[in-house]
Amino acid sequence: MPSHPTAAPSDTGPRPTSIHFHPVCKDDQPFSPRQLRPDEAYLVPDFDQAEVLIAQGINSARVAVSAHGTEYSQMAGELQLVPTSPFTFDESIVVILPTYNERANLEALVTAIGRYLVTDILIVDDNSPDGTGDLADQLSTGSPHIHVLHRSKKEGLGPAYIAGFQWALQRPYDRIIEMDCDFSHAPWDLPRLVHRSHTADLVIGSRYVPGGGTENWNARRRLVSQCGNRYVSLFLGAIIRDWTGGFRCYRRGLLEEMALSTVQAKGYIFQVELAWRAVQLGATVSELPIRFSDRVLGQSKLGWSSIIEGLMEVPKMCCRGSARL
Repeated sequence: MPSHPTAAPSDTGPRPTSIHFHPVCKDDQPFSPRQLRPDEAYLVPDFDQAEVLIAQGINSARVAVSAHGTEYSQMAGELQLVPTSPFTFDESIVVILPTYNERANLEALVTAIGRYLVTDILIVDDNSPDGTGDLADQLSTGSPHIHVLHRSKKEGLGPAYIAGFQWALQRPYDRIIEMDCDFSHAPWDLPRLVHRSHTADLVIGSRYVPGGGTENWNARRRLVSQCGNRYVSLFLGAIIRDWTGGFRCYRRGLLEEMALSTVQAKGYIFQVELAWRAVQLGATVSELPIRFSDRVLGQSKLGWSSIIEGLMEVPKMCCRGSARL
């Protein structure tokens, strides 16, 4: 089905402020990033040039892509630029949002997604006790491009995504995107993911490639993430820098090859299992630098059960993969 912009409520917040753009062309070599004022941003002709800047440490929120004469605005007090209309791609796209007690974030995120990308949205709710599912139904009623998949109980991130993938594969979507519902993944990075998917079967928003990073993380969270990725690399190799990253864009054909019904992981190690399956299938995997920001509202779903599952399952994946070679 074709994708369309999601419906967004009218803005009643701060009004747009003026922006001073610094044009950067492909022949501007060498390029030395400068410290930008709050009212300054870089203007580039295409996504490829945007990636050159972002890999050098420029925040993607301050890079405007002028494809097709796209114009931008900026709300007072906000960092990110907002295009006057969302980016449109030839591919039919769906963003899958797994939710459990995300009522405080859901409507704002759905609205933000619609500002940056022409896409459908599938909300997969695990019977949230805070009423997230009811809110999702209300949002769906207001837009034919917002869909809801209700699950009877919370079973973990993996089963929620598998259900979402299976729903999407029953419909003619070309690109299927994973995204957290807590604003840890920046909505303005969605067009970057889709653009990179033109040359890759799986695009991973990566914290651990040049230009990527984390924001507002405490020492424990940083340590768990870094050690987790190193542990996975010990068994599966360093072919992927951010094995556990959950901001991803899959080509339809790759998911169709993955035998999703046999995926075993339930917690965050699910991301590792799917990335490893992609590698085993010979898929082209590309990592795109992102800045991962800790959630502001709600509670993190990362617990000891997920960590223990990862410690046990990664060696098994290695053995299963080796057996295929």
